[in-house]
Amino acid sequence: MKLNCWEFMKCGRNAGGPKAKELGECVATLETRLHGIHDGKNAGRACWILKNTLCGGDVQSNLAVKLGKCLYCEFYKQVGEEEKGALSASELKGMLG
Repeated sequence: MKLNCWEFMKCGRNAGGPKAKELGECVATLETRLHGIHDGKNAGRACWILKNTLCGGDVQSNLAVKLGKCLYCEFYKQVGEEEKGALSASELKGMLG
């Protein structure tokens, strides 16, 4: 079964999650333009292309810094393994307009 980032990372920022009230729902759970990418719900399997996701305990507002961290993320690595020939970051960004 392919997991979305909030399921894999257990961040609690998904709808109804234990940290959603405190920190707000994560943009990955709300971004519908990437729904279905890598078989994920909303941007749940393409979270690395979005600003303001929770990474390493901090909300990442700078996309350039965030992408550097994503290269070491276990979820990012897992999606890469599961999705041979996955869309590149530039293709995903183009989908966001």
